[in-house]
Amino acid sequence: MAMIRSFTVGNGDMFYIKHNTDNLTTIDCQLFGDHKEWLVDEFIQESKNKGITRFISTHPDEDHLQGIEHLDERMPIQNFYVVKNDANKPDESESFKHYKKLRDGDKAFMFIKPTVSVTDSPMKTGKMKISGFEILTITLARSIFNNEAGGHLNCPS
Repeated sequence: MAMIRSFTVGNGDMFYIKHNTDNLTTIDCQLFGDHKEWLVDEFIQESKNKGITRFISTHPDEDHLQGIEHLDERMPIQNFYVVKNDANKPDESESFKHYKKLRDGDKAFMFIKPTVSVTDSPMKTGKMKISGFEILTITLARSIFNNEAGGHLNCPS
């Protein structure tokens, strides 16, 4: 069974998904203080025996990328998924500089905002194609989780 683990860290959230397959996905990071080392230790432990690991960056705010250089040093990021952007900041932290290095490097996979026609709306189909990936909308994800997994997922439509 797949496992999703969520961590409330500072102003941001950090997740990992341990898939039923050979995959582990980390979504965002905010590593600092007392939880910095044990979180990375847990990620390393959970990624053992996983051939494919990926990091998904939802957006380049500091509370979603703080400590990414530490994570990449201890558990090298093999695949970096990011929304296509050219964000720069006047006072760049070490974490933001590392984010840009990953974003602009050869490990990056860019998501590009899709163009969706009214007749093929993601709210009707429950799916979007973005940069060659099929993405489930929250409506379809909720339906799959509730109906097939027997769970209950409350999230806004």
